[in-house]
Amino acid sequence: MRVRATSPRGFALIIVLTIIFVLAILAGGFAYSMKVESRLAANAHNESELEWMGRSGVELARYVLDQSARAGARYTSLNQIWAGGPGDAQETNSPLVGINLRAWPLGEGVISVQIVDLERKLNINRIASLPPLQGGGQELLTRALTLMEVDASDSSVIVDSILDWRDPDDATRLSGAESDFYLGLDPPYFAKNGAIDDLAELLLVNGVTPEIYWGPRAPAHRAQLVSGSSGRRRGRAADLRPTPSIGLVDLFTPLSSGAVNINTAPLPVLQVALGVTDDLAANIIRARSGLDGVEGTEDDTPFQTTSLGAVPGLEAMQPGARAPLTTMSTHFEVTVNIRLGRSQRQCQAILARNIPGLGPGMPGEGGVRVLQFSWK
Repeated sequence: MRVRATSPRGFALIIVLTIIFVLAILAGGFAYSMKVESRLAANAHNESELEWMGRSGVELARYVLDQSARAGARYTSLNQIWAGGPGDAQETNSPLVGINLRAWPLGEGVISVQIVDLERKLNINRIASLPPLQGGGQELLTRALTLMEVDASDSSVIVDSILDWRDPDDATRLSGAESDFYLGLDPPYFAKNGAIDDLAELLLVNGVTPEIYWGPRAPAHRAQLVSGSSGRRRGRAADLRPTPSIGLVDLFTPLSSGAVNINTAPLPVLQVALGVTDDLAANIIRARSGLDGVEGTEDDTPFQTTSLGAVPGLEAMQPGARAPLTTMSTHFEVTVNIRLGRSQRQCQAILARNIPGLGPGMPGEGGVRVLQFSWK
């Protein structure tokens, strides 16, 4: 039987195909590497421009807030240009006409600026220091946790622990916690015994779970949790607690003038601040929304004073058991989104606005200061 010899042409074809395949892999890897390097080089080249675009966005927010105050309105409302509205009667003849904060061309890129006032929330430092006759911290914090449907036994622990966290002494309230409790956790830490600077400090407070702090957004913020401590805090296990429909972060801020702006506060904040039902809080929002019932439009009717006697159901409301109220906002959180080619960045700033003639110690020509600035 004759054995047929292998054709050298077939063997050579296999070698050539193998070489082509290897070269294709090497070329693909090189092309991908060059793409990554080009993207990194472009980002490095754009870095300083992105930074100055972000800071320019903050300066634009400062300008808008300052001009809005100079326009002369004695209130801060959601139909004003800083909030994305069409502008109130005073702003329609101001330099702010035509400014579009949602898409502001800048050089070869675009920035969008979102401004949110902080007086729309309760100042947790201010209410914690209020005497009982003015709706003391214990009453207002309990009101907030009740609205969040937190169990009463857990609520007392959280309220006393928050008050212990920020008071200057080491005396423990009935259901509270001081440094002796926190030093027994892993890792150990001391109670603040001072004003809250960042609301996220509440995640360190005894009884405050991510669900109570963030509400339904808790799963998206798991990376920010303090590992290992929440399971050893007093109260029921965190996994047995239902998730509130809102969180503490939706109701409180550590930085503001200390009063709640009734022209910008959302319904849950009004409920806690005034101690009213959701129906009565909704009446306040309807009263400031104008005839169309939509906030942030031309026919809005913002409150000029903190008197709520004209709101249905609030004619005979007793003063005292409520948070301080205002119609002006002086502190704002600014978020700037920057887009330059394929590069994108985001920065945030906290601004304080000085309104001439508003309150003691605030005379002068106005102005807006930057209190905090950070990149996200």
